[in-house]
Amino acid sequence: MSRILLADDSPQALRLAEQILRTQGIEVVSVTDGAVTLRRLADVNPDLLILDVYLPTKNAFDIARFLRSQEAYRHIPVIFAAAPADEFNVQDAKNAGADAILRKPFEASALLGAVQELLERGAAPKELGVNGSGALDRNTVRAAVTLALETAMPALVDELTERVLLALSHRG
Repeated sequence: MSRILLADDSPQALRLAEQILRTQGIEVVSVTDGAVTLRRLADVNPDLLILDVYLPTKNAFDIARFLRSQEAYRHIPVIFAAAPADEFNVQDAKNAGADAILRKPFEASALLGAVQELLERGAAPKELGVNGSGALDRNTVRAAVTLALETAMPALVDELTERVLLALSHRG
């Protein structure tokens, strides 16, 4: 199953794109902020990104340039999504790393056509933690360790609290 990281600060655009993509069996992870998009890359491990051109904190241009500068992410196709009133230079979008540009509101056939074409054109097969050369990918491993620590942290804090309280009670 393909996985798409969808970044848009419009609730309507998110719902519409999610509905269109999920009816085709595509897994969608949605975020509403550019910085969050960058933080979620490693744990989502997307096959494709759909980015609202003018996201808060980091726009689609910033995100696409980052992706293209990173060995672990440069293979991921990127679709820029623009509202009808959004003014931007299409060539600048292509130069930043956009593989396709769609106008919102999304028309199902246009969205699915662009997604299918880019997924078929395709990213190289990827495995969690391994980059294109077969070496461990630092960002992916770091994200996995961070998630494991975030999951384990409450139990660790409880355990350490109990041990400190026990040690303090034996002092007296």
